[in-house]
Amino acid sequence: MSDNRDHRDDNRSERRSRGPMQGPGRRVYTGARGPRVGGIARDVPRAQRVDGDGDPAEVRERYVPRGHGPAAPDARRERMPGRDVQDRPHHGAAWRSESGPGRRAPEAEGGPSGADDGRVLAGRNPIREALRAGRPVEKLLIAAGDLSGAAREIVRLARDAGVVVQQVDRTRLDQIAPNHQGMLAYVAAVPYAELSDLLDAARAKGEDPFLILLDGVTDPHNLGAIIRSAECAGAHGVVIPERRASGLTPVVAKAAAGALSYLPVARVPNLNRAIDALKEAGVWVLGTAMDGENALEADLTGPVALVIGSEGEGVSRLTLEKCDRTLSLPMLGRIESLNASVAAGILMYEIVRARAK
Repeated sequence: MSDNRDHRDDNRSERRSRGPMQGPGRRVYTGARGPRVGGIARDVPRAQRVDGDGDPAEVRERYVPRGHGPAAPDARRERMPGRDVQDRPHHGAAWRSESGPGRRAPEAEGGPSGADDGRVLAGRNPIREALRAGRPVEKLLIAAGDLSGAAREIVRLARDAGVVVQQVDRTRLDQIAPNHQGMLAYVAAVPYAELSDLLDAARAKGEDPFLILLDGVTDPHNLGAIIRSAECAGAHGVVIPERRASGLTPVVAKAAAGALSYLPVARVPNLNRAIDALKEAGVWVLGTAMDGENALEADLTGPVALVIGSEGEGVSRLTLEKCDRTLSLPMLGRIESLNASVAAGILMYEIVRARAK
């Protein structure tokens, strides 16, 4: 038993003489205070660990091209002659402002919300002045809760101008524009025309009126596509209702691909009353329904107004009852209906074909 204890003591003495944890595969860092095993000396500057000698500041200056310091971009440009870091299309500086790292440039901020393109007005004074100046306001959003005197005045001006006023949660306004003062207003991409302007445009060309009436089309992409097709087909204008329909938003303007610059769009408080006015002016109103007559065989000549409904519900019952005739397109496949803008485009060009005979 004593022999084993003496043997263990001898082994410990031998390990102490060789140094702690010393052996093959171990790194030993020597310094002024003796060897250090298994780690880097924390009191040695980084430049000295790389080079080993010399002044730390000078050594660090020689090694900044590895990316450790503000001089690294210049060093990278020196290693790539003929190319500048600013010329690269995805260089990070193009996406950051001078206000700090990681921030978007001012022109990139607010892009998704549309608050910086002039079509979303934030704050009470801009909205009040827009309403007083008669700018075409699509919709007024106000934060839910009690309204102050100034806010009540703006709401009254908006309702007098026929603007749709909606109460929404304040967090929704925060997502669109942070400095909203409790209200936002959407301004139309282009001014609206009057219904009589569309009839006057047809008379000025010496043509029978050809109008497109939209009932409940809320998708801005569909509205923009219909406006684009109507302009290409030679229609004299598009009529949309004030409520339960998309207005002339920036999305509509983009989908219309420039057609809003040439085709007038009238916005009416009540679509059924507009139909009555068109019928009094001698215009035939053509609705669209699944059980209507085949549009490919119908007589589509003369002054016509084509009514297109929403994809989900189609033309509303009361509006359909006011139509002189109803049209349909034959469905030869398994799908029961077409996209609203696609159906509108086909029917428009059926009218064009009928007029060309």
